[in-house]
Amino acid sequence: MKAIITALLFFACVPLAQAVVVGKEVTYTSGDTRMKGYLAWDDAITGKRPGILVVHEWWGHNEYTRKRANMLAALGYTALAVDMYGDGKTASHPDDAGKFAAAVRSNMDEARARFQAAMETLASQKTVNPEQLSAIGYCFGGGIVLEMARSGADLDLVASFHGSVATDKPVEKGQVKARLAVFTGAADPMVTAAQVEAFKAEMDDAGVDYLLVSYPGALHAFTNPAADQYAKQFGLPLKYDAAADADSWNQLVELLQEVYGK
Repeated sequence: MKAIITALLFFACVPLAQAVVVGKEVTYTSGDTRMKGYLAWDDAITGKRPGILVVHEWWGHNEYTRKRANMLAALGYTALAVDMYGDGKTASHPDDAGKFAAAVRSNMDEARARFQAAMETLASQKTVNPEQLSAIGYCFGGGIVLEMARSGADLDLVASFHGSVATDKPVEKGQVKARLAVFTGAADPMVTAAQVEAFKAEMDDAGVDYLLVSYPGALHAFTNPAADQYAKQFGLPLKYDAAADADSWNQLVELLQEVYGK
């Protein structure tokens, strides 16, 4: 009897399945521009699952973006870290990052085309249910995913982390198909309180289903541990906030579970 109990206890402590996150680089095109993305999924799961687009900060498609894609894959989704700059361009100085981001935002038709190309690439993957797509974005990427939602992108959930909420084209009623979640820092000088209030009024007027969470004392880039290094190196108003990072991620996880089921 003692041997049986010991065996039962042993097997009770062994997980039935463990996430086996696999990642690979993928290349796709938007017009004449080659885009370099990164696809991540759990190879221990069989069948199709929801797909999540991850849009990078203004630094470009870097390891931080891929880390978030891997985290989503570990939760059972297939994630595509997209490339909005083209050819996988990244910046190591804010001057270059600003130029790259401004170039994309100055031509929103092209931005939508690039985002659509990423959506189609993700939807075509054998591990993805093409009817279940969502998008998240950080900093520059947070503003981009909100603009895609405003333009009626066929997404289930759109989440922005310390992204721009201002727009030149306020959304019209019935235009947004996705549920929205916006996580912002109350002390972020790049996303002001006035802009946040204008965003809330815009969404309320349009009858959009949205969540907005403002973290007291949090600055820009509060989810990225590298923010403190960037702040010191370039004198930028950035700061990592571990509590806000954890809470915003946990809320994203819960929202995805609400949309797609546990």
